[in-house]
Amino acid sequence: MTDATPLVEVLALVKEFRTSSRLFGRHTAVRAVDDVSLSIARGETLGLVGESGSGKTTLGRLVLRLLKPTSGTVRFDGRDVFGLDSRALRALRRHIQLVFQDSSGSLNPRMRVGAAVKEPLSVHRLYSGSEADRRVAALFGEVGLDSALVTCYPHELSGGQRQRVGIARALSVEPDFLVLDEPVSALDVSVQAQVLNLLADLKERRGLTYLLIGHDLGVVRHLADRVAVMYYGRIMELAPTAVLFDRPRHPYTATLLSSVPSPVPSAQPGHPILQGDVPGAKDRPPGCPFHPRCPHPHKDEQCWRETPPSTQIGAGHRVACHHVDH
Repeated sequence: MTDATPLVEVLALVKEFRTSSRLFGRHTAVRAVDDVSLSIARGETLGLVGESGSGKTTLGRLVLRLLKPTSGTVRFDGRDVFGLDSRALRALRRHIQLVFQDSSGSLNPRMRVGAAVKEPLSVHRLYSGSEADRRVAALFGEVGLDSALVTCYPHELSGGQRQRVGIARALSVEPDFLVLDEPVSALDVSVQAQVLNLLADLKERRGLTYLLIGHDLGVVRHLADRVAVMYYGRIMELAPTAVLFDRPRHPYTATLLSSVPSPVPSAQPGHPILQGDVPGAKDRPPGCPFHPRCPHPHKDEQCWRETPPSTQIGAGHRVACHHVDH
């Protein structure tokens, strides 16, 4: 059940990375996240989609405070995440957890998977000894794993089993909020459905809140309550899932949806096909970042001169486009 009270608030968030030229020694600022503001209500799943290089993962790492912003604020349950001291941050880590895309890389190959799930219990001083062992066995059961697998090493498990171990580890400290960074993209299609259903079930039973980062629009449509579409560090469109998929209003959203294959060719949405590639990090276009690739029939000088503001066009529906009314 979704609570209208925001659990996570992102306010005017900016992240720049500095690069240097070996030839001239010059420094260039590359803006990976550009003035992003959004909120995630308690019990909600917010999907974050976009092409590779759009800034999705960087935004997720900022929310987790794995990166420091250039400017802006992230609030979790009303607290400024970047204003916390080390002790308060350690306490916050219990409430915010990450499920990685690469289940193999996220697990220590020399550590048995039961020990990997038990480790956070020790770090946060929640359980110890036989009580911790019982807790690990219960977590394995909750994510659909046989408790006998606790003595296995990661390489002895399938990809789906390893991802379930990663989910169990994230759940071990009783978090409120999970960042799911492409959680099923490395899995076979048949296994993807099982893990997605598990995540949906866990959300309902535990009252969890998710930030779901992905490029697979089918996965996002299955899990998300709302979707934010990101391009070149900016939020192009933000809307309830059904609204965004049924009637996208930003040209970038429409072209993204046109790239989703349909088993019935005649049922493909009648949107323009996305052309070209995301500009390089050092080749940021002026004005609207999407204008060099934009198929909108009313594209004009304003699009390359001015960055469009995010405009509310309906309940919970915002679009950053100068010509959204056309």
